[in-house]
Amino acid sequence: MAAIDEALAKTEALVGTEVGVSNWITVDQAMIDQFAETTHDDQWIHVDPKRAAAETPFGGTIAHGFLTLSLASRFAYDCFSMLPGQVMGINYGFEKLRFLSPVRAGSRLRGRFVLASVRKRNDRELLRENTLTIEIEGQETPALVAQWLGLAVFADPEG
Repeated sequence: MAAIDEALAKTEALVGTEVGVSNWITVDQAMIDQFAETTHDDQWIHVDPKRAAAETPFGGTIAHGFLTLSLASRFAYDCFSMLPGQVMGINYGFEKLRFLSPVRAGSRLRGRFVLASVRKRNDRELLRENTLTIEIEGQETPALVAQWLGLAVFADPEG
């Protein structure tokens, strides 16, 4: 049996189950400021703590939604390892993404993954869909929920 077929069989058995919970990451003002500088998104609700405290209901600055989303890759590193025979993993995008709660500066986040589906695309690729929930420590409502697609790419079976 080819490595991809063995990986498919093992992964199919996990559909519907939680497959990983990452470590916590603190999203502090320095991280928010660096993200703002990198993306040229310096809206004051992200980078002006005094104004954000005075003029928003958040009590201070909040992280960019895309900063929160960008941490998904780090969370995945905490939760997933390569399957036997896999040579790389590729971000394939999102089917659905919702930002549900703002992330205040100083918050701690983690990712929780539930395998929604897996299918073989061809002799070298498995397409996995995970429900990703990015949780905010101490809050019931998560920062975001997304259906994240990833390709597990395997070595050429022809060698």
